[in-house]
Amino acid sequence: MAELTTLESLLEMGFERNRAEKAVANTGNQGIEQAMDWLMEHENDPDIDEPYVAPVGNTLGGTAASQSSTEQAKLEDTTEAGGDSSLIVDATGRSQPMTEDEKREQVKRLEELMRVKQAERRERERAEELEREKQRRRQGQELQQIRQKLQDDDMKKLADQRRKEKMEDKLARQRVKEKIARDREERAQKFGGGGSSNTVASFQPVQPSPPSPTIQGPPPTKKEYEESRIQVRLLDGSTINTVFKAQEPLAAVRVYVQMNGNTPEGQDFTLLSPYPRHVYTDLDMEKPLKELGLVPSAVLVVTKKWPLLLLLLGLFSTLRLLALTAQRPQLLVLL
Repeated sequence: MAELTTLESLLEMGFERNRAEKAVANTGNQGIEQAMDWLMEHENDPDIDEPYVAPVGNTLGGTAASQSSTEQAKLEDTTEAGGDSSLIVDATGRSQPMTEDEKREQVKRLEELMRVKQAERRERERAEELEREKQRRRQGQELQQIRQKLQDDDMKKLADQRRKEKMEDKLARQRVKEKIARDREERAQKFGGGGSSNTVASFQPVQPSPPSPTIQGPPPTKKEYEESRIQVRLLDGSTINTVFKAQEPLAAVRVYVQMNGNTPEGQDFTLLSPYPRHVYTDLDMEKPLKELGLVPSAVLVVTKKWPLLLLLLGLFSTLRLLALTAQRPQLLVLL
């Protein structure tokens, strides 16, 4: 059975002449399979349908170049003879007619080959698309991991910062407590130094006197208290309780109220005993609790401290009223 040339086979399969000529020329007339591969790879080129123009002075080397030139000359002869594609060129260079069955069989074989090539191409494109999809998913997973890592690092930094702030607050509170404790010790040493000898003396054992026939036993000694439990009623009616040393000054109680009470900032206040009623002055703040009679327990009330100007105005009004009543006794009757 006579074989069709590569160019004729492509034309029989329905390819445009410009495309077929370019495929044959660019593959060096190496066969139908190479030409079909080239067509499928370059089918989307913008100049695929433009007429093929051989470069001037271009000589394809080897047998492939001679075959391409021979086939081009044969193709031109065939075109000049009327475009009869049923004539083929045998090995001796003579044209022989091809039967219809041979043409159909040749075209059928080429179409089958083309289907195989197209199937291989689709399979290759699917594999490439699948690989691209896998690559895209891998990149997405890597990006998600990077984002998660950055988020974890941010959360870790935030947790470390909060831990550091809590530790700093804890240390600050500890320093305040230590300072309060030192102040208490200093006040106790400053204001309770004189009373320490008395306290030591009070704890010395009393030598019992020899029993006499008329005395049944020694009189009971008064119990000495070293601590005082103080209850403070604040401005809003709530109370706080704490224990102080008996030799601590009343100023320690005032400092404790300032630190732990709900007294508004900047509000000056004073302390008083409700029963018997006694308002403690600034001089009383330096006296020990034992000396003020606040041992072993006491109740103090926080009251607002009136400004000195209001006290002076009240005192001036009282004095003026007394002067008026002294001049006119009848005013006293009216009042």
